[in-house]
Amino acid sequence: MFKEQNAVMSTYNRFPISIVKGEGSYVWDQNGIKYLDYTAGIGTCNLGHRPVTVESALQEQLSKLWHCSNLYTIPHQEQLAEKLTANSIFDQVFFCNSGAEANEAAIKLARRYAQKVKQTNQYEIVTFKQSFHGRTLATLYATGQEKIQDGFAPRTPGFRYLPYNDFDALDQLVQEETCAVMLELVQGEGGVNPADQAWLDQLVKLCKANDLLIIVDEVQTGMGRTGTLFAYEQYRIDPDIVTLAKGLGSGFPVGALLANNKVAQAFTPGSHGSTFGGNPLAMTAGSATLEQMTSSSFFPELSKNIEYLWLELQTVCKQFKQVKGLRGKGYLIGIEVEGQAVDYVHRAREEHQLLILVAGPKVIRLLPPLTTTKLEIDQFINTIKTIFAD
Repeated sequence: MFKEQNAVMSTYNRFPISIVKGEGSYVWDQNGIKYLDYTAGIGTCNLGHRPVTVESALQEQLSKLWHCSNLYTIPHQEQLAEKLTANSIFDQVFFCNSGAEANEAAIKLARRYAQKVKQTNQYEIVTFKQSFHGRTLATLYATGQEKIQDGFAPRTPGFRYLPYNDFDALDQLVQEETCAVMLELVQGEGGVNPADQAWLDQLVKLCKANDLLIIVDEVQTGMGRTGTLFAYEQYRIDPDIVTLAKGLGSGFPVGALLANNKVAQAFTPGSHGSTFGGNPLAMTAGSATLEQMTSSSFFPELSKNIEYLWLELQTVCKQFKQVKGLRGKGYLIGIEVEGQAVDYVHRAREEHQLLILVAGPKVIRLLPPLTTTKLEIDQFINTIKTIFAD
């Protein structure tokens, strides 16, 4: 007897191709067709596919040790934690396997800090409409999108949503049970919406005045995606907690929670943990990734290419009437279009061997590898012009 449907659960609307090989900014499908990949695994392969330095480090580690229980000291964790804290404003790191896990850890840390350190009954975390923080029961209710929450009632308590970039809504920020605010500095899944600097400054001021923790979800914006190692650097703020994943391991599953000493003290032995979090392979991938990103030439070269791509895209916006707007930061870019964005995505893939994404019904999302070259940018611009011209 043959199965009538695939054994894999239908949780994704998959495109009808299989990616079997990747190198740099390109991938190949099962038929040998080559695509320019401006999705980077949804902002994960920030150094491109199979970066040589990361691959080499992983191959060496594969011959030594794959997994080690967190009951023992894992030097690889200490090495990556030292690199992350040395290149940020934070003091301590907890390692896990994904962005959702990192955000779960942030939620737990914020509540535990309020209850064990501050000795209050505060538990509520304010997030924002159109945000996206993960798919676990806690993080999907931290997410400010009803479509993500549909069918998973009863709702996980402890979250309240305010409109993003709305000054008037900040009057509702502080309530008796509020312990923290959690936000993306550029909402990726929600439409590529950057935070307004003045609004963010007012938000931070209120948080500081009322002793609320500031949690910045940098799962998508972190690891160079917006043009600096962390997006909070460009906004000139000092969060209490930051979460990372995606680009941290160059495609290898790894997540991280970064916190200052004041907040990190709330996690004590037995209060949180992860079986696979911080395993030697993940830590090796993270260390090799961060080593390349913190080299002296990496961000100067990235900044030049980001500026070039944005100038070219601004020309495209002026040239084609179906392009309604351009927004984002660094290599997290949204192009607002007339009609359905997914139609452009399908045509790009089927007719022009270009992989791009959507961020809502009207926004094309671009997530190029940070290592994409000027020649590849020219290839992308020529292709997108052809698509709009058609």
